[in-house]
Amino acid sequence: MTALPAPAPRTDADRPAPARRSLTIGPHTVDTPVVLAPMAGITNTAFRLLCREFGALHSDDDGGFFVSEMVTTRALVEGHRESWRLLRMAPRETPRSVQLYGVDPTTVRRAVEMILERDMADHIDLNFGCPVPKVTRRGGGGVLPWKTELFTRIVRAAVEAAGDVPVTVKTRMGIDEDHLTYRDAGLIAQEVGAAAIALHGRTVVQHYSGDAQWEAIADLKQLITGIPVLGNGDIWSAEDALRMVEQTGCDGVVVGRGCQGRPWLFADLAAGFAGRPDRVQPSLGEVAAVVRRHAELLVDFFEDEGRGVRDLRKHVAWYFKGYPVGGRMRHRLATMESLADLDTKLAELDLDSPYPGEAVEGPRGRAGTPKRAVVPEGWMESRELSAEHQQRLHEAELDTSGG
Repeated sequence: MTALPAPAPRTDADRPAPARRSLTIGPHTVDTPVVLAPMAGITNTAFRLLCREFGALHSDDDGGFFVSEMVTTRALVEGHRESWRLLRMAPRETPRSVQLYGVDPTTVRRAVEMILERDMADHIDLNFGCPVPKVTRRGGGGVLPWKTELFTRIVRAAVEAAGDVPVTVKTRMGIDEDHLTYRDAGLIAQEVGAAAIALHGRTVVQHYSGDAQWEAIADLKQLITGIPVLGNGDIWSAEDALRMVEQTGCDGVVVGRGCQGRPWLFADLAAGFAGRPDRVQPSLGEVAAVVRRHAELLVDFFEDEGRGVRDLRKHVAWYFKGYPVGGRMRHRLATMESLADLDTKLAELDLDSPYPGEAVEGPRGRAGTPKRAVVPEGWMESRELSAEHQQRLHEAELDTSGG
């Protein structure tokens, strides 16, 4: 297996022209206006480092902001060891971006204070986009911004506790088309001192189905003029990112599912925003080398070889999407037990097989179908938080990510 080389150039006459080259959040400026979206069980230190390595191919820095897995503020305040471990960053990770999820302003404030007391972050992102029913049925995640006063108090608490450390907000369009919240959320975030707001162009009802509504991102960008507006949803290639910026005017893009099994997408993004035609089109052997590198980083992260390679199993289908790797071999790779076992199985692949082209491109990761918004009874009758809803809200702060 050979290491992935510098990307091969590709020229497309219809590729959008580069939009802008840098993104500033608080005191931090990166060359490439790209943010790696937090994904539970995916964006740990190992995957973030892999993405950074590729992002640096065409950037003077690492090619964007790379945000940690989401951690609940309650878990931090209660001293959960695994939650604090998830916030640990490698020396190379600067700026250090962490995402928090909380439903109680007091707990959010204390969690931010504890993080900064331990000097563990340079940038804090707040998640208000989770569509998972076990969170939303208690009033958390993507349905929380419907309660504008509570949303305001949470963001303000984080901003005040963070001081000079920038706080950003990630949200969805709203609960459904009849209960949109993104405009109010953007105005509130800007007013209380957030450093940027990211909008996923889907409602909670949509989950990850259908197409992201980029027109909502454009609308928010026109409304919010004091802080950067970032767009999220359906960024599968550098061309998609350039097109989103061109069509919406947003200040940068947030990339989630599009980089699953394709950490080299960050090389493409850095090149695209720099106005270069270079794109990574790896052979099967080069993909295998990236998989092996990912395994090594996971073993270092978990400090346990068995746990590291087992964690890699979930990435197998994404890495080999479109490549001539049969179902039996995919299953064998998805049951690897050690680095030696992984090496043996990777050596059996047709490592000279070239980049398959279109079969590798396009959507990946979870999609599904629209789902009914699961909310507390009476939740959408008022924008104010009732005493009954307040009592149940703490149950929504679970170790669940999304958005």
